Amino acid sequence: MAISYLPRRIIQIFQQILPKAKGWGNIFRRRVRVFTMALVIYLDYKVLQQREKWASNPNTLWEKAHERNAKRVLSLIVELGGLWVKLGQYMSTRADVLPDAYISRLKMLQDSLPPRPLQEVCRTIETELGQSMDDLFLDFVKIPLATASIAQVHRATLLNGQEVVVKVQHEGIKKIILEDLKNAKKIVDWIAWAEPQNDFNPLIDEWCKEAPKEVDFIHEAENTRTVSRNLRCKNIEHDDKTNANQVDVLIPDVIQSSEKVLILEYMDGIRLNDLESLEAFGVNKQKLVEEITRAYAHQIYVDGYFNGDPHPGNFLASKEPPHRPILLDFGLTKKLSIPIKQALAKMFLASAEGDHAALLSAFAEMGFKLRLDMPEQAMEITSVLFRTSSSAKESLVDAIPGDIVIFSRVLGLLRGLSSTLNVRIVYLDIMRPFAESALQGHINRGPRVNDHWIYDTPVHSDVEAKLRQFLVELGNNDKILGIQVCAYKDGEVIIDTAAGVLGNYDPRPVQPDSLFPVFSVTKAITAGMLHWLVDNGKLKLEENVANIWPEFGSNRKDLIKVHHVLNHTSGLHNAFADITREDPLQLSDWDECLNHIALSVPETEPGQEQLYHHLSFGWLCGGIIEHASGKKFKEILEEAFIHPLQIEGELYIGIPPGVESRLATLTIDKDDLQKLLGISSRLATRTLDKDDHEKLLRVISRFDVPSTIQPSDVSQVASTLPVIFNSLNVRRAIIPAANGHCSARALARYYAALADGGMVPWPHSSSSKPPLGSHPHIPKFPSQKTSKRQKGSKTKEVFAAAISRTNDYGKKPNYSDVSHSRNSSDDSCTRLVNESSNSNSISMTDSSEDSNPRNNSVGRIFSNPRIHDAFLGVGEYGNLALANGKFGLGFRRSISKDGSIVGFGHSGLGGSTGFADMNNRFAIAVTVNKMSFGAVTGNIINFVCSELNIPVPEEFSIFSEMGPNAQICLGRLLND
Repeated sequence: MAISYLPRRIIQIFQQILPKAKGWGNIFRRRVRVFTMALVIYLDYKVLQQREKWASNPNTLWEKAHERNAKRVLSLIVELGGLWVKLGQYMSTRADVLPDAYISRLKMLQDSLPPRPLQEVCRTIETELGQSMDDLFLDFVKIPLATASIAQVHRATLLNGQEVVVKVQHEGIKKIILEDLKNAKKIVDWIAWAEPQNDFNPLIDEWCKEAPKEVDFIHEAENTRTVSRNLRCKNIEHDDKTNANQVDVLIPDVIQSSEKVLILEYMDGIRLNDLESLEAFGVNKQKLVEEITRAYAHQIYVDGYFNGDPHPGNFLASKEPPHRPILLDFGLTKKLSIPIKQALAKMFLASAEGDHAALLSAFAEMGFKLRLDMPEQAMEITSVLFRTSSSAKESLVDAIPGDIVIFSRVLGLLRGLSSTLNVRIVYLDIMRPFAESALQGHINRGPRVNDHWIYDTPVHSDVEAKLRQFLVELGNNDKILGIQVCAYKDGEVIIDTAAGVLGNYDPRPVQPDSLFPVFSVTKAITAGMLHWLVDNGKLKLEENVANIWPEFGSNRKDLIKVHHVLNHTSGLHNAFADITREDPLQLSDWDECLNHIALSVPETEPGQEQLYHHLSFGWLCGGIIEHASGKKFKEILEEAFIHPLQIEGELYIGIPPGVESRLATLTIDKDDLQKLLGISSRLATRTLDKDDHEKLLRVISRFDVPSTIQPSDVSQVASTLPVIFNSLNVRRAIIPAANGHCSARALARYYAALADGGMVPWPHSSSSKPPLGSHPHIPKFPSQKTSKRQKGSKTKEVFAAAISRTNDYGKKPNYSDVSHSRNSSDDSCTRLVNESSNSNSISMTDSSEDSNPRNNSVGRIFSNPRIHDAFLGVGEYGNLALANGKFGLGFRRSISKDGSIVGFGHSGLGGSTGFADMNNRFAIAVTVNKMSFGAVTGNIINFVCSELNIPVPEEFSIFSEMGPNAQICLGRLLND
């Protein structure tokens, strides 16, 4: 038996049993025809899957199968009409998904279907409008302009001479539509059962709810008026052209309407699938689709009221220049609530920024059920929605709200439209201004308009009360987005303040336990781990690295010692220059980076020149730590500092899944960036005078930028860093020189212990909520229950993956247990809760009476009485560090104006800082997410030190010259 014979025989059998359904036919016969064809096509492809294993040219077999099945689908759709035509029209726009054979066949549905009899049309008009045709029209063209799934359209002239189009609903179509929806639902259920990776239930469920509205033309008339009014189609010539979000489209006026008849203004236009006419009239197809996209962005993000059916048949290009798009058919129009509209805008902008934390917040506000242990998949959903080309992903979500189904369908249709016209549309660029306008007044509310801008926690001291007022001043000047400041004096907390919001598009409040990316602040933690191993006898500072890490000894590195690494004198400062230049995401691969540093070649002799090892420092230390201890990097971090200091859940180098809801998102201070760009330009043209140039170099030296980066390049580096370090892949990676994530109170507690020579401070203030250390360090998730729907291969259609409901993850994520705002009353500040229990400790020794580190009585993290000298590379450690270098052994030396050493610490590009003054038993940490290049942090440390009468480190005192309201530490360089 021939392979193709089986499907034909099935059709013949059913044709013999049942008469062919004609017109609207019998409901039962329609159902049989639909299910028979679905079974035939399914069996055809299943047989082909087996046959291709032995075929010499399987591509030819697939092309032929697509062609014959596309003919079958088109034939049945034309035969049955109704909802199937609308479905076929939608699929005909998906050139990015369906094979060419289907697209070429289904495109025929965009033109017109066989017309309904004129007698039926006239009967409906007269019945609906209560007048004869002669009393209504001066002229009525018998041949329809188009016949669609629900109605057909005729051109006519009213008695007053106005040219109109008359849209007339097919007789009995409402009953047919409802029946077709039931049949489509059953087919979708069957497909989901047979092929679990292709579950279209969310889409069909939303269609079942919305499609019946399309057979009420009174509803459509009101929709048309509303959209036209929102887009100001009739006033566009008189509008202020400076409005960047004004769109330039046309929508016909509504003349008269009833439930089954709609009379509209006639507009002469070209169909978008008539490529020859578009070319003849000189229509700019790129501009045409861009303007249609802008119109939909306006409808979605500005109006919250959009047409959910933008297939090519619902657009025309006006014949008169400038060939504006004409928008038609508003039967399926969706109204968004203000919270959903804003959540969609936040989702869009968070996707554009790579802001996973804001994205999770937006999805929660929209009612998504996502796997919180796999938040990176949330970004994949938006990559699917806003992509400019197709790809394949696995199912990501458990359920998608109906509003988002229609929204997703619109984006799919617009993407198909661009494919049809062969133009490339970058949706992120076009839609961004509209999404931003939707959030105006709802994001980044500073202290001037937000009474709860400072998070509501007790004031620990008079200094903290004054500091909060100072922070409000900075916030009112728009120099702070989100910030934490924590300080210890004499082993006790004197400041613990959080203020602002987590991100530009994430209006949730910064809380004491929020996690900030701190860039090179991470180095001081990594260096501390190495010192801890020395303190525990696992290695020596004078030891050759190659003795600990044999692979490291190649390429003239056999003389590099541990202290050279800590002192930035190993000569490997540029070891990662090629990777950062060519593919910075490679930095996320821990093993590859260790191999890379082991094979690197030094540029200078060890110990001869101190050059900042901005990235290589981390992997040099990381490789030594793992080889000396025999344990993983994160295990040593937890054992050395996390558990003894009781800062679980608030200090990481490489975040675990489950903490994303507490992440702050980096953003650039645009004012500062513009000033930096100005300075870069002046440096390039040599118009900066000598004094200003020296001052600039002093400030840049404060940033600890790589030696390969020139001052004129700082602005470019700063503008690219947020995009990279907001990426979840980078946040998850172990980059021990640059991607620490911590709260200021955890970082300050670390430095407080260092300031006291390793003595663990008293427990952090119990009044701080949630208490420090109360989070599990490694969040745990409910065990995943795999249902039958989860089994199967990757779907061929990404959109289906994004809207499929394929997973049952056991207990649903808890979206209701939230901290809503400063006073827990604002629903917009959602906080996902997914952390369940604490983790066990990791010990250097194999036996312990108590495996829970929180029950251990740990008094010190260092036993060396001269640990400060070790950090600074002075005293008996002086021969291990360059005497006049900025760095000691892993820490930056803090020098007062008189030249004496007052402490140690490390800052990160962007402003986050940790600092300890051992002479005054003082420690402070500042974390920020708006990269101000140190100006804000410098002013804060100046302020606190001055209030406490403590010497101000020289690297921070430079900012006092600029005053507390300095726009940027470099700003005065531009004031000629």
